[in-house]
Amino acid sequence: MRHATSCLSGLCLFATLSAQQPSQTSLLGFNAASSKDELDLEKRFQAIPDPVRMRANMQLLSARPHHVGSPYDKQNADWILAQYKQWGWDAHIETFDVLFPTPKTRLLEMGSFHAKLEEPAVSVDPTSSQKDEQLPTYNAYSPDGDVTAPLIYVNYGLVQDYEELARYGISVKGAIVLARYGHSWRGIKPKVAAEHGAIGCIIYSDPADDGYTQDAVFPNGPMRPADGVQRGSVLDAPLYPGDPLTPGIGATADAKRLKREDAASLAKIPTLPISYADAQPLLEALQGPVAPDNWHGALPLTYRIGPSSTMVHLHLAFNWDLKPVNDVIATMRGSEEPDVWVLRANHYDGWVNGAEDPISGQVAMLEEARALGLLAQTGWKPKRTIMYMSWDGEEPMLLGSTEWAEQHADELRKHAAIYINSDSNDRGYLAVQGSHSLEPLVNEVARSIQDPETQGTVWQRWQAGNLISGSPQERKDAANRADLRIGALGSGSDFSAFIDHLGIASLDSSYGGEDRGGIYHSIYDDFYWYTHFGDTTFVYGRAMAQTDGTLVLRMAQADLLPFDFAALADTLHVYSGELKALLEARRSEANERKADLEMNVYKLTSDPRHPMVAPPALEIPPFLNFAPLDNALALLDKAASHYSKARAQAAGRALSTASLKALNEELTQAERKLTSAQGLPRRPWMQHLIYAPGWYTGYDAKTLPGPREAIEERRYADADGQIASVARAIEVEAGYVEQLAAELEAASGIPQQLSTSSPSR
Repeated sequence: MRHATSCLSGLCLFATLSAQQPSQTSLLGFNAASSKDELDLEKRFQAIPDPVRMRANMQLLSARPHHVGSPYDKQNADWILAQYKQWGWDAHIETFDVLFPTPKTRLLEMGSFHAKLEEPAVSVDPTSSQKDEQLPTYNAYSPDGDVTAPLIYVNYGLVQDYEELARYGISVKGAIVLARYGHSWRGIKPKVAAEHGAIGCIIYSDPADDGYTQDAVFPNGPMRPADGVQRGSVLDAPLYPGDPLTPGIGATADAKRLKREDAASLAKIPTLPISYADAQPLLEALQGPVAPDNWHGALPLTYRIGPSSTMVHLHLAFNWDLKPVNDVIATMRGSEEPDVWVLRANHYDGWVNGAEDPISGQVAMLEEARALGLLAQTGWKPKRTIMYMSWDGEEPMLLGSTEWAEQHADELRKHAAIYINSDSNDRGYLAVQGSHSLEPLVNEVARSIQDPETQGTVWQRWQAGNLISGSPQERKDAANRADLRIGALGSGSDFSAFIDHLGIASLDSSYGGEDRGGIYHSIYDDFYWYTHFGDTTFVYGRAMAQTDGTLVLRMAQADLLPFDFAALADTLHVYSGELKALLEARRSEANERKADLEMNVYKLTSDPRHPMVAPPALEIPPFLNFAPLDNALALLDKAASHYSKARAQAAGRALSTASLKALNEELTQAERKLTSAQGLPRRPWMQHLIYAPGWYTGYDAKTLPGPREAIEERRYADADGQIASVARAIEVEAGYVEQLAAELEAASGIPQQLSTSSPSR
């Protein structure tokens, strides 16, 4: 995962920015003594993570290719297990058997041209030559196929790109499409192509996106060389991640499995990734109209749409085997509230050597676990149970984490307070996405961590980055809000099963924005690349360990779990406003289209030598009923305010251990109230009604996804029902928060008249 933002030119901003920071509130204890003890513990923890150890551990874990089912992947699992045990954790491996296809035939040709489909070793990079152990370049879960057809270029292969093709009068039905990587998750490209009748899909990396236009190419620089290829899964992740044969249940040895032809998440048409060296002859062979300006890449040719005059032949065949994934699970049992779980994880499998993705994150997380183990050796024990998970099988589509979460779903729904995820890590700015009831917690922790390059706090640098290069809304928020906003979670890493399916409050964090890289999912993502072009001194690895480890400690140690429902309510108002603005934008678009068609604008502006087809008329949206959503948000505003006041009034009062235990167990359930057992339209596995991966974006989040996607896709008949579903969930959340506020008041002996609200029953 990467956080793209620009570098700062004036770090002197920190002097003025720091004046805007609020004083740190106490999310730790209800009295000064307990807060001081916990802050002292955090400082001891933050001093332990060691960049030298991280470098050595990366060199070991990325020494050989370690994809799912490979010998070195299992060797790494055993080594990680031994480390946890050495540090005093109760650790074990859980194994699941998952469908993981590997290629046996890959052929792409056009006339006399035969694609190389191979990444060459680089002499200065010692692990790039481990060819016998490397997975070849392919898209996992592409079906077998042997197709011959004309080629059509579809830009990034997005829904709007096919709308543009229709203006040129071009259909991809019966064709093979060529799409470039970027602007959506790769699995969306064959998905949309198949919906439009294509019979094959080729995806290439254009140098405009991660090649020589950005910086020098590897090994002289960090960017993708001409023969570099991005491997990756093309499972339909927005439908459900994990093993395609066992949706909703753990892929244990005796699990009941679907037949492969019944697995809905498998891609529908054969799909193959290629380099821009292999793509250039294909692009040069295209005939037909010149592509729109925003479809042009950086190769030295005229980008045309096609079709090609010469047929393209694509032949793919795979070994459809079950392979083991080995999840390493380490537990430190809580001393006071053992039935409340704090979960922290990062995966360790890679497509090849995977130094940046994911070992940069794994070595930081292991330093957290080592530090907590050292603290435990001094006699400290966490109040709540802490679990560290090193996942296998993330790269093919979140296999290890999803199967483990599905297998332990009932326990997790009962006990899990939070899931904290990371993936890859680089230099630069802190980026956090997740449940917005955790936004103040993230801000507090960010204020406690020093940025390695500027010596300000990572919160100051995060704020400065938003002020300099954020969106207009981010700049406004950074200048005026006490806390910075965190982003929303979609999919693309191991948090998906926890938040999207189980409704566990979750966070995903990383540092990045300063390192440009074009080695994603290639053989060049290795120790040599990372130690020359990434976080070469591993100081941001230390910052990541300090950040995520402190989040773990806050969740494990705070007297009362640090959820903030006012932050959630505020964010939901933003999402509601976006939904209303989207509907108005659709209405304006439809009315403008109608007027243009009536005025014959498209015919009058069409160049006879390069004719364009008029777009179809659009349905003018009806006026949707947002009243249920507005009313629900008003209830949540009131409840959140009540809870915030009750918490503030409880500060300094003595709450019994039993009362705190009961309140914390109830707080773990607050995020679950925002889910529905029926799930989202078309995808019942996705049960969170506030956050989900987009049906046509994949990794990127859609907020309020039911009504938002109904409006985006012009399914207006579905929108009112989806608005009502979201409103009901928010109403339930509001009632639950009111109940928590009343219980907190009662536990702390606050007279009822001091409260501005009474509990909702």
